[in-house]
Amino acid sequence: MNKKYFTPEEANQLLPYVREEISFLQGLKSQFQDAYREREHLKKSQSATDDDLFTLECKLEFMEMEAQMRLQHMAASGIQVKDIDVGLVDFPALLNGEEVLLCWREGEEAVEHYHGLYDGFIGRKKLD
Repeated sequence: MNKKYFTPEEANQLLPYVREEISFLQGLKSQFQDAYREREHLKKSQSATDDDLFTLECKLEFMEMEAQMRLQHMAASGIQVKDIDVGLVDFPALLNGEEVLLCWREGEEAVEHYHGLYDGFIGRKKLD
């Protein structure tokens, strides 16, 4: 499979989609954590039925499958989700013949930074 490289323009065109997916995943993660806590509470409860637990288990599994499907779809597009909580996303790119990652973080207007493959967010540099 050929590796997909993005130009800054292509990455910026994808930002509406990326913003929507990150927002959805953040909400789903929060719902998952709530349902997980509820399940743990139910397990300790004397009044919990097997049906109650089964329903919550199914809900948790469905949320996990939904998140995996969305992450896989983004990955298949070449987009690398690094951190859902802070909304950190990388786009592989070639800059002056060197393989780099265009870097976007939730709250930023556009993709304006990049870093080396192993530098991480801390090594971000502004695009020229």
